[in-house]
This record gives sequence, structure tokens and C-alpha cells, in this order.
Amino acid sequence: MDNGESGSDPGPEEGPEGVAAGDGGGGAAGGGGGAVRSRRAAIGLGATAAAVVVVGGGAALAARAGLFGGGLTIRVNGEDRRVAADPSTPLLYVLRSEMGLKGPKFGCGLSECGACTVQLDGRPVRACVTPVSSAAGRAVTTLEGLGSAAHPHPLQTAFIRQQAAQCGYCISGMILESEAFLRSTPRPSDAQIKSALAGHLCRCGTHYRIVRAVKQAAGVV
Repeated sequence: MDNGESGSDPGPEEGPEGVAAGDGGGGAAGGGGGAVRSRRAAIGLGATAAAVVVVGGGAALAARAGLFGGGLTIRVNGEDRRVAADPSTPLLYVLRSEMGLKGPKFGCGLSECGACTVQLDGRPVRACVTPVSSAAGRAVTTLEGLGSAAHPHPLQTAFIRQQAAQCGYCISGMILESEAFLRSTPRPSDAQIKSALAGHLCRCGTHYRIVRAVKQAAGVV
């Protein structure tokens, strides 16, 4: 029987020393747990700060787009216009369907043909793939805003005089692109004009007349 008792594991020591050792181990574990909690708290604060930045940035964009006012307002041809469509709606649809501007055309819907081209802050964009929300706080210019029948823009006059339009479907985009191009390249060569308009399709094949019209507007023909 003595052998059985001597072979058994006595287990942890009991008594004041054992309790002290246990407390000491618990204290160490508690210290480790405190460090973990501190790290978690720091991570939580960092995530909260990041969320505030993201939400704040989104709020700023939404405010810029006028979404907090119950809708979107964009500036088209010098006039502020209210938009009823969803902010993700292509700008082309809003310009044509809501505002009745028939200059920009739907050609491909894939930013491939150039018929839908308008200007945002003076730079050509494809309105068929540009969400209307991206026009908030920026100036939108269509063919109607470039000139009128009574006071046409020099490019419009040149396109008429050169009879550059056959069906006319591509002409609005051609003129908006050409106007921006001539501001940066006022005395262009034929090669430069062709390069600038390479992304615009004219299925009627009046390319030579279009080039001559741009040159006339630039005063180089």
C-alpha cells in the first residue's frame, strides 16, 4: 500500500505557499490579459478613427453633390438644374430625358463612339458612362451651351460652312471635343486634329470636311 501511495502524483502543493504561487501565476496571467485588452482597445480606436475619416469623406462628397438636400443639383450651360434621377444614372440620360438637351447623343453606351461627349469643367467626357453625381460642383457644357442659332460658336459656323455634317449624329461630340482641343492647340496640323478626334466615329464618312471645319475655326484654312 505504501508503494501505491509513494507512486501517486502528489499534485500541486497546498498551503500558504501554494496559494501564493497560484496568486502569483494569476497575476502574471492578469498582466498578459491587460496587455491584450490594451492592444484590442488601440485597434478599436484606430478602426473608429478610420471609419470617421471614411464617413466624413463620404459626407463631404454627398454634401457637394447636394444629396443632403433631398436631391442632386448640377450646373448645366451656366444654369443650376435639379436632378430627379438616381445619382448613379448616366449623365447623358439626365441631360436628354430630364433637361431636354438633344445635343449629346446615345451611340454605343460604352464610351467607344464619342457621340455623347460633353464637357466637365472644360474637359471632354463621355456622358454615357459618367454618373450624374460626378457632375456635382462642376460646369457641364453641351452643344446648346457652346453657342446658339443667333450667336453660333466659331466651330459651329465652320462646321456649317464646310458642310461637315451628313446625318449629324456625331457632330455634337465632334464639336465639343474640338473646342477643348483648340484651347490647348490653337494652330493645329491635320495630323493633330485627326489624333484629337480619333475616338469619334463618323459613319457617314465626312472626316475630311470635319478636319477642314476645325482648321477653319482655328484660322489655319
